[in-house]
Amino acid sequence: MGPPHVQEVPAVTTTPQAVRRASPRTRRPATPVAPDPTTGLLPQAEPVRLLDPDGTPLPPRADLPAPPVETLREMYRRMVVGRRFDAQSTALTKQGRLAVYPSSRGQEACQVGAVLALRDDDWVFPTYRESMALTARGIDPVEVLTLLRGDWHCGYDPTVVRTAPQCTPLATQCVHAAGLAYGESYQGRDTVALAFIGDGATSEGDFHEGLNFAAVFKAPVVYFVQNNKYAISVPLSRQTAAPSLAYKGVGYGVPSEQVDGNDPVAVLAVLTRAVAHARAGHGPYLVEAHTYRMEAHTNADDASRYRDPDEVEAWRDRDPVARLEAYLRSRGELDDAAVAQVAAEAEAYAADLRERMHAQPVVDPLSLFNHVYAEPTPQLVEQREMVRAELAADAEGDA
Repeated sequence: MGPPHVQEVPAVTTTPQAVRRASPRTRRPATPVAPDPTTGLLPQAEPVRLLDPDGTPLPPRADLPAPPVETLREMYRRMVVGRRFDAQSTALTKQGRLAVYPSSRGQEACQVGAVLALRDDDWVFPTYRESMALTARGIDPVEVLTLLRGDWHCGYDPTVVRTAPQCTPLATQCVHAAGLAYGESYQGRDTVALAFIGDGATSEGDFHEGLNFAAVFKAPVVYFVQNNKYAISVPLSRQTAAPSLAYKGVGYGVPSEQVDGNDPVAVLAVLTRAVAHARAGHGPYLVEAHTYRMEAHTNADDASRYRDPDEVEAWRDRDPVARLEAYLRSRGELDDAAVAQVAAEAEAYAADLRERMHAQPVVDPLSLFNHVYAEPTPQLVEQREMVRAELAADAEGDA
């Protein structure tokens, strides 16, 4: 039995013209392009720089106008005085006058630039490394060093100088700054709070909580990260895998920028824009400054155990004080006489600090119990009376 008969179907040849005639064109609505949620939030790919390391100005930028030259001259003066204060404070630790001192040498542009970007009635929330920033803000250096000498938790009145106590726990000041800024805004004031923070503290929960709260409630706060490359001995590579710390703002809807932290002109320009953004009611702003601490973490640290000397020398060539001095000299705004005058002012400042810090402070042991509670607890009263009795007994014995 043979195979069944299969009728052959002739092949149909279809030309493109025939398809177009047979199938009328269907117009479908274009799919709308969703807006990029990161627009206006991401920092520039490279840190903002307005001066080369040798002080040569780069092409001007319309979005970041250079600060007035009068402000830059004042910035130079405060940076030179601040560096001398920093060196004197380091020496005081070797003389036993300070228990510890965290140097900010190499970060002068960040320390002074942040202060100059603010008004006197704005608030500063410092870490333990911001002693130079506080003296640049006009706070008595002896009062600044009171914490590090061990006399009091804070040597100045925060409400008078609009500066929170220096914060030793990492990142807790981020939440404090957000709360104060929101409170000021809620009461109709245009106060801005600026919180200093180190690169290591961006790994702490309070940093993220502060950013999130500030973003949700549009608190006028600037978070200023001084990325000096090491959290004590831990390098940045062990802190984050992000392209830079400035990218951490996008997750909270916070606009961010990164800047060359050893370029004084760029630091002041970027922070001025960030403060204006916050003051205008647009919410928080995150700035990361790429800088370097030239000294050890504190006088108790041996930085040679984890840093290559060649790395330190490379950053020495990016000295922010020398960079600004070279720029101002090239503009004819600074000469040898002016430089010598500022240096003499810095020496006088250090001499006055040295003399006053050598005076032994008179401390009342009973002051330990002051300012612990608004209303002392029974336990605190009992402890105070016990100390009072011991002091009285000692005095009797000496008599």
